[in-house]
Amino acid sequence: MSQEDTNQMLRDAVGGFAARDTSIARVRALRETDPGFDRAVWKKIADAGWTGILVPEKFGGAGLSLPEMAAVLEEFAKTLSPEPLNAVSSLAALTLSGGDNEALQARLLPQIAAGDLIAAVAWQESESGIDPAAIETTAKEAAGGYALSGSKRFAVPFGADAYLVSAKGQGGVIVACVDKSAKGLTVDSELRADGTRVARLKLDNVQVAKADIVASAGAGARALGQAIDQTTILAGAELLGVMSRALEITLDYMRTRVQFDRPIGSFQALQHRAVDLFIQKELSFSVLRDAHIHLAQDADALALWASRVKSRCSEAGMRIGRESIQIHGGIGFTDECDIGLYLKRAMVLSAWLGNGAVHRRRYAALAPALEAA
Repeated sequence: MSQEDTNQMLRDAVGGFAARDTSIARVRALRETDPGFDRAVWKKIADAGWTGILVPEKFGGAGLSLPEMAAVLEEFAKTLSPEPLNAVSSLAALTLSGGDNEALQARLLPQIAAGDLIAAVAWQESESGIDPAAIETTAKEAAGGYALSGSKRFAVPFGADAYLVSAKGQGGVIVACVDKSAKGLTVDSELRADGTRVARLKLDNVQVAKADIVASAGAGARALGQAIDQTTILAGAELLGVMSRALEITLDYMRTRVQFDRPIGSFQALQHRAVDLFIQKELSFSVLRDAHIHLAQDADALALWASRVKSRCSEAGMRIGRESIQIHGGIGFTDECDIGLYLKRAMVLSAWLGNGAVHRRRYAALAPALEAA
């Protein structure tokens, strides 16, 4: 079976699941609640096998790759599902898989694949910084392990069972698994534009055993950096899903909204705007597809493609979201109109893991070095 056939099967399965188990009404009901998603729905997603797509087969997962995960995430994004599939089953799972503690992988990855463990990666400390090595949280060697002290922001999701925390050790960056009930750990929530929540962590001499070190100083920075870049590409797939559905809703509105005894979609000025938005969506699709093709041949270009995808998809998602509301007119600004929910989700996804401007600067810095090599 070809990859295209596999991806289409995944899309069809997610579409059927979404029709049964997700709705915009559910999204509205979960806004500004704790933890902001439904664990019962999460378990259904796990039972379908989607939480284990990127988990190696030897640890109970499907052992598939980024294109398959992208197909699933794009379809879920069309429904605005608040379940943290990308954050947990991509970012956390890939961070664990990239570490050098196989015993911990054997213990935690099957739980992630089964939907029994919701893990959040806590690596970012400031709004603007996306460099996983730019951290102030410290890991001091203690009896049998490390003592972690510092703070983290924007860990997704809030309400996780455990946090994969990056810290600066004596020999470099380490990643440690910290249980939510660990002594010295304080977790608060921060509200995002779309009504979902992220976690803010404060670590005060939190004790972590060596058995719970996901990645040692020799592997931490690489494991975390690669996981973040791969998840950044997948965030582009989520943005593609959001912008695709927002454009569909807007085109349907243009066909049914009548002004001056004519559907507004018959007005040439709006047709031109709709075509421009369609082009933005297609450009995003093309960049995402090209990333999958090129990375299958040259994995060393991961960081470059991550920034290219995120820059393009963030810009397109925000533009389509804003202009969709403008085309809707006054009703588009009301909370009762669903199109506003898509703009808010685009805002969150655009900012997560670095916005378009940040990734354009990163791409400009990376491209010359890659070409020289």
